[in-house]
Amino acid sequence: MNQVIYNVTVCVDPNVHAEWLNWMREVHIPDVLSTGLFLSNRILRVHGHEENGMTYAIQYVLANQAMLDQYFLEHAPRLQAEHVARYGNKAVAFRTILEVLNETEC
Repeated sequence: MNQVIYNVTVCVDPNVHAEWLNWMREVHIPDVLSTGLFLSNRILRVHGHEENGMTYAIQYVLANQAMLDQYFLEHAPRLQAEHVARYGNKAVAFRTILEVLNETEC
């Protein structure tokens, strides 16, 4: 099975983006990683979409789809609810699942 990347793209209101980014780094992402299901994580800034706020892509790498299915079943509802309760429409997320078909290191 191929690795899977769980990508969460979030458009963040400029008025809360610094606090949101700190909370993601210090609280939310460590909570997600503490599930023990993920191999790695990275935060990326998406450029070119600043008109409605600042956009970020949070990527979590998993060994396979079964690990992501387990995350969705056992952890995602609580963690997503915490994010919505804290930021509401000031940090709007959409999620995509990417399957790694090939990766070349230089």
